[in-house]
Amino acid sequence: MAPLLNGYANGASRHLPNDPSLVASRFSDIPSQIDIPVTGLEAEEAVEVNLEELLDDPTELCTLLEQEGVGKHYWMVIALAYAKQAKVDHAIEILSKGLGTLNRGNPKEKLGPLSLTCWLYLWKSREAPRVLPEGQPVSETRLKDFYLQAATGCLNEASRINPAFPPLFLAKGVLYLLRASLQPPSKAAAPGAPDISDRVETLRQSIKCFEDALRVSAGRNMMATLGRARAYFSLGKYAEALDGYQEVLLKMPHLQDPDPRIGIGCCLWQLGHKEEAREAWERALDLNADSKIANILLGLYYIHDSSHYATTDPSFGPIYKKAMTVYTQKAFKLDKELPLTCATFGSYFMMRKSWATVDNLARKAIEHTDVNAVASDGWYLLARKEHYQDRPDLAKANDFYQKADLARSGGDKGYLPARFGLVQIQILQRDYDGAKFRLEKIIQQSKSTEAMMILGALHAEDVFRSQASGIKEDKSAEVKKATTLLEAVRLAWKDPQKKLTPDTSVLVYLARLYETDHPDKALQCLQQVEQMTINDMPNKEPPDGTDADETWAAKLREQLSPQLLCDIGCFHFNAERFDQAREFFQTALNACVKAGEKDEGTDTDALVTTISYNLARTYEAAGLLDEAKQVYEGLLARHEDYTDARTRLAYIELRQNPTEDGPKALAALYETDSMNLEVRSLFGWYLGKAKRRAPNIAEDQEQRHYKHTLQYHDKHDRYSLTGMGNLYLTTAREMRRDTDQDKEKRRKTYEKAVEFYDKALQLDPRNAYAAQGIAIALVEDRKDLTAAVQLFSKIRDTVKDPSVYVNLGHVFAELKQYSRSIESYEAALTHNRASDPQILACLGRVWLLKGKQDKSPSAMKTALSYSHRALALAPQQIHFQFNIAFVQIQLAQLIHILPESQRTLEDVVKASEGLEEAIESFGEIAQSKNPPYPRHDIEQRANMGRNTMRRQLERAVQSQTEYEEKNAAKLQEARELRDAEIRRREKEKRRVEEQKEAERQKIREERDKMAQLSRELAEKRTEEERRREEAEYTTDEEGERVKRTKKKKGGKRKKKGDDSDTGTEAGDGAEDKAIKKTRKKKKAQSTEPSSAVGSSNEEGGATKSKKKRKRLARRAGKEDKFKSQEMVVDSDSEDDRQAAAQLTNGQASNDEYGDTEMRDAEEQQTVTRQKPRNRVIEDDDDDEEEEDDEEPSNKTTAEVDAEEHGGHTGASFADNPHGDPVDGSVGAAGDAEAKELAMSGAPTVVS
Repeated sequence: MAPLLNGYANGASRHLPNDPSLVASRFSDIPSQIDIPVTGLEAEEAVEVNLEELLDDPTELCTLLEQEGVGKHYWMVIALAYAKQAKVDHAIEILSKGLGTLNRGNPKEKLGPLSLTCWLYLWKSREAPRVLPEGQPVSETRLKDFYLQAATGCLNEASRINPAFPPLFLAKGVLYLLRASLQPPSKAAAPGAPDISDRVETLRQSIKCFEDALRVSAGRNMMATLGRARAYFSLGKYAEALDGYQEVLLKMPHLQDPDPRIGIGCCLWQLGHKEEAREAWERALDLNADSKIANILLGLYYIHDSSHYATTDPSFGPIYKKAMTVYTQKAFKLDKELPLTCATFGSYFMMRKSWATVDNLARKAIEHTDVNAVASDGWYLLARKEHYQDRPDLAKANDFYQKADLARSGGDKGYLPARFGLVQIQILQRDYDGAKFRLEKIIQQSKSTEAMMILGALHAEDVFRSQASGIKEDKSAEVKKATTLLEAVRLAWKDPQKKLTPDTSVLVYLARLYETDHPDKALQCLQQVEQMTINDMPNKEPPDGTDADETWAAKLREQLSPQLLCDIGCFHFNAERFDQAREFFQTALNACVKAGEKDEGTDTDALVTTISYNLARTYEAAGLLDEAKQVYEGLLARHEDYTDARTRLAYIELRQNPTEDGPKALAALYETDSMNLEVRSLFGWYLGKAKRRAPNIAEDQEQRHYKHTLQYHDKHDRYSLTGMGNLYLTTAREMRRDTDQDKEKRRKTYEKAVEFYDKALQLDPRNAYAAQGIAIALVEDRKDLTAAVQLFSKIRDTVKDPSVYVNLGHVFAELKQYSRSIESYEAALTHNRASDPQILACLGRVWLLKGKQDKSPSAMKTALSYSHRALALAPQQIHFQFNIAFVQIQLAQLIHILPESQRTLEDVVKASEGLEEAIESFGEIAQSKNPPYPRHDIEQRANMGRNTMRRQLERAVQSQTEYEEKNAAKLQEARELRDAEIRRREKEKRRVEEQKEAERQKIREERDKMAQLSRELAEKRTEEERRREEAEYTTDEEGERVKRTKKKKGGKRKKKGDDSDTGTEAGDGAEDKAIKKTRKKKKAQSTEPSSAVGSSNEEGGATKSKKKRKRLARRAGKEDKFKSQEMVVDSDSEDDRQAAAQLTNGQASNDEYGDTEMRDAEEQQTVTRQKPRNRVIEDDDDDEEEEDDEEPSNKTTAEVDAEEHGGHTGASFADNPHGDPVDGSVGAAGDAEAKELAMSGAPTVVS
């Protein structure tokens, strides 16, 4: 089964042969002719009936069958032959007559014809219309339900005869499937509640029937498996349905009608595997190129794929063309009545506005489909057709949208496009609340960006209508909802997976919502609209050879909407970016000209007038008054009655000529347009600037003007109300407060001012000037500084006027928050008030207070600097001169009281000089005409400075001089001590460096000596190697160098496996003989496990020797056992310890002998490397008897060798419980002490 699972599970078994002989088609078992036996003739004679050329009227044929009394087989074959030629009605008629003739026989004979009749009724049901076609009477049309009832009757009659008849189960299952397709889908049930709708129950009955059919067929009925899978698919159990389709494909890979690959693809599509679904359908198309279902499904796949791209995207066209021309069109040619094809093609003709074709195709899809979703598509097409008409029938469109939604369950599980269409109908019917409710439900279920866009637009329109009506209503909640929804849509554009096309209308709505509270965000939205429009231009790229600079960008902007450019310029103007605003206004004027050239019917005069006025205001704000006047005059030349332009011209004249031409221009303007509130506001402002202060407010000209405006023109004029509040506030500030009666009168005047401000705020809650007046009244009347700070802070965010910062500076100064006060005053200076002496005087005052609080001379010097700057700007103001003298007096007092350590002699001297200047200034101020304070007080302050403070500063100068002289001496002494300490440390540092350098030099010399010694030893060893080589090699007769051979003694034989090989060089003379002799004596006597030679016992000798070699190799690798001492001795042998001590003493006292041992060890290592691993030891059989007669000895071979060499041994045995010989030189490889032992000349045992 593995190849089948791998090959057919998803329907993409492309290695299957496309052999027509293997494919079973419908009615393939119907013969081309049939012989009907005739009674009365000879037995072999019969009437031959051609089943391929049947009569149009089967009456005669039925009469023949009835007369001859043929069996059911003949009736069924002839009926099937008619059905094969799509003459289903004749087939049903034949079977009905056949059943009449069979009534007289066995009832079971009727089961086959009844079953066939049922299937024919089911066939007719699929071709019958679902609903009554438009314009046809009910009596002439039979719907699907009629044929399903007829099929049910046949099944009931057959079930009464034999309910267990196997073909009935499959027929019942299909009947339930078709009946479920006519039942409305179940609506959304409560979460967790079972679905008990009629349609679901019918589908479950269908599954039960198919399972019964599979049971009676032992699982071989593949049609039942397909039916069960189809029922699971209708229930939404796509995984179970996929298993069923795959099972059919595995068992019948050549099945094409019906094709299980179609079902596999549909299940995969619903499970989200779009590409795998396409592969399954393509495989079905490979096997059957004329498969209408495969063609239309592939067309739908490519339509879905094209929906991921915008219609302007280059990728959209080829994909959509392939979907419609390659697949959908072919499916339509194969079957023009296929409902799914009709619904798909209807959408195409909808875009072409072929309403008649759309209506025809949509009704075909509705009438002939067995699938509720296809019927829903048909109703949706009809709804869109009605909706798109020039004069749409909204009631009919609404009905069609509802039917499309109900065909897909309706409610929360309905058809989203249909529900969206219902929302649009509600908007057209001005049912905005119903549309909002429906859109909110859609957004909760699907997060549709289109729904969020329309819902946000509806909330925004509510806000705009409220603003236009002037009704005071809190719309902050609607503003928040609209901005949240539209920003969510804007954020969805950035998701590359959604591939959404940005809509400029969303950005325009957001710009209008952000206009008041967030102008920067509004500007960003409009700039994004500008960029999107430029990107959509066909010729946005610059010509070859030119760069995309600002000039090219300006040319592109001229093709944009003038309204958009004007709006962007206004935002730049409000942000005081006048240069950018001027550029956009000029570009907008050019865009108006081009718009007029493109469409001569467009009225651009109003646009040009508005944009030109904005451009003139920009010139005026930027200080280009001449250019502004020129534009205003141009506007007046075109429109003489343009009052706004005349008003601005009069204001410019007032600024340029405040004494002559300005007042004349304003008077002429007021005479002609005295009813205009803007003109009256400008005239009131002029009266406030030019009037003389009246002792009584009722006699004030400005107050009379504002009162007249409120009484006779507009009682809600906000400018007049604010102006009245300012007048009462100024009057209250200057009123006397000596008595309680004066204080009460002053308080009521403040309350009057607050009443006017409050009225202005009621009319315009964003009137920052009125709010600022209330804040000033709170400070001056009630001393409520905290509430005033909050008000001024809010006003500062709204009004960019220096007065707000000045007032904040005043309040912070009263709160003794001098740092914040200074910040506010300096911010006021930066707002075109750098030459305002009043603000400079305020800064001097705050710095003076800060200096007195912090006792900081630097702060008072800053206060003195600001006071000098204020006097320089207004030298005629005597109170600025008083401020300078007062600060100088305060600075002199501060310098006097400061400790000597916190001041310098220079500070005291300058303070004394400033005191003299202040005394002189006070004298001049006291003699002036209008001194700021009483003359007596000023003269007293001058006398105090002249008498008291002068003497104090003189003593301060003397004491400061003595202090600084003493301090200078102390500093000099400390400086000298510090220099001496620095010199001492530097000397010590140099000494340490010299000492370290000497040590480094000594180390370098020692290393040089060691290197020289190493070179000498290397040369010496090289020379010894050369001599030894000359001794070992000789020249043969042919002149070649060969190694000298060793002469062996006779009577000796070699023993395999003996590990007592000494590894000495052959022909070493007496030393070699002594070693061998010792071995002969020890061979028979050595019985200890630590013996260096093997046992003489022949049994198992080779085995023991082999084990010893392995242990030697294992122990030889453990270097750490031999690095702690020069000798490793056996703890059980006292003689071994004595021999080791002798060896150690001998090595320590004989350097010359040590050098000889080093050379011998090197020779031994050379010979050892040249010997093979499997060595034998020479032995003499004749000496064995002598060895047996000798006394046993506990000495090891190495100890005997040491005795023969003068008591020195090259290696000793370790404490080895296994009796394995250990080579000391090998075990201590790399250790210096062991290396010296290896050079002692003793024989080395190598494993």
